[in-house]
Amino acid sequence: MNRKPTSTSELRKRRHARVRATVIGTAARPRLAVYRSNRFVSAQLIDDAAGKTVAAAHGREFKGSQSVQAVSVGEAIAKQAKAKGITTAVFDRGGYRYGGQVKALADAARAGGLAF
Repeated sequence: MNRKPTSTSELRKRRHARVRATVIGTAARPRLAVYRSNRFVSAQLIDDAAGKTVAAAHGREFKGSQSVQAVSVGEAIAKQAKAKGITTAVFDRGGYRYGGQVKALADAARAGGLAF
């Protein structure tokens, strides 16, 4: 018997699985994966072909509200990518709506020189 998913996190996981079926990161163009919790926002550049994380940034490294953290994380991930010679990425919003923290992180990463 299939039950209808009711929790927000369960619905988000389904959306993320649907997106992950098509979004794949490579060494030349890694996947920029975004994760939001109730307190922090984090991002990783992932090479799915090798199964390795190329770069990562977490909101607990920065002070301020979640929006400020998102901007700081976006800038940090772009800086790390640039240092490793990565200029393009595939954006994976993780099943979250593209707005607020997710949009702030993406815009900051783009401003830092990462194209997606």
